[in-house]
Parts: sequence; structure tokens; C-alpha cells
Amino acid sequence: MKSNLISKSETTALLKIISGQWGIEFPKIKNVKVHQILDDAQIITASGMKILKVEEDYLPFLSETETLQKFPSVTVDVGAIKFMCKGANVMRPGIKEFTEFEKDKIVCIVEESHHKFLAVGKSMVSSTELQNMEKGEVIKNIHYISDRFWETGKTIYD
Repeated sequence: MKSNLISKSETTALLKIISGQWGIEFPKIKNVKVHQILDDAQIITASGMKILKVEEDYLPFLSETETLQKFPSVTVDVGAIKFMCKGANVMRPGIKEFTEFEKDKIVCIVEESHHKFLAVGKSMVSSTELQNMEKGEVIKNIHYISDRFWETGKTIYD
């Protein structure tokens, strides 16, 4: 794994992209490191921050509970947990409750009994469409507990 510190201007540009995708403003951050973990994946770290970039999507890393809480979420039933942790997309029958979100936005997946974050994905429909659905895919699962990023991410400390 190759890791390198990025320049101030690269940091500013990166945070601008992430702020735009997430709709969250970031304070000025110094010493941002990019860890190249796969050809199409990077883990970006700085003080109190860990972000996963997969292709063109920037996702909050699953260990970053405080950041994850700022995103819309869906709560899945206990039966969906094992599928989520194997990378399955979120299907309508497994969703117990949800907050408002738009199509193609980042949504966190939470399990119903302990309210722990299981996965982060991209919505395939809006929450308005979801209300009227009985079956079908709702969220594309991109980053989940025990995936290849999770294991690598646990070894990176800022």
C-alpha cells in the first residue's frame, strides 16, 4: 500500500469535491494522507477523519460514527444483516424505517436492534419512491463491515 501526504491545494480541492457530494462543510484540515489500497480505491485520512474513495464515490468510512450520523439512513431488520455484511444491496422488504433522501445520494445502513452502522451505499431510488415500493433494490451497497476496505482501514491510523 502506497501512502502519501497531499499538498494544501490538493487538500482544498479534495475537500471541495467531498463537501459538494456530501452537502457537509469541512473545517480547514491539514496533513491529509491518501492511502492507495487498490487501483480503484483509496482511504483518505486526516486528524479525526477517514474517508473511502471507490471509483468516483467518496464515502464516510464505517468506523467514523460521528460523520455517518450526518447522512440519511435506512434501518434494516435482523434478517438482512448477514446479507449486508456480504455486500448485498439493500432490498425493500428488509427496510424497517428510513429518513429522507434523494436518488444517487449516500445513505447509511443501520441494523435495528443495536443501531450500529453496517454499510454505506448509494440510493437507487428516493425516499419518496421507497414509500410506495413493496419490493426491489433501494441502495447499492458499496462499503460494509468486513469488506476488503474495512480490513485494510483498521490498519491505518492517522
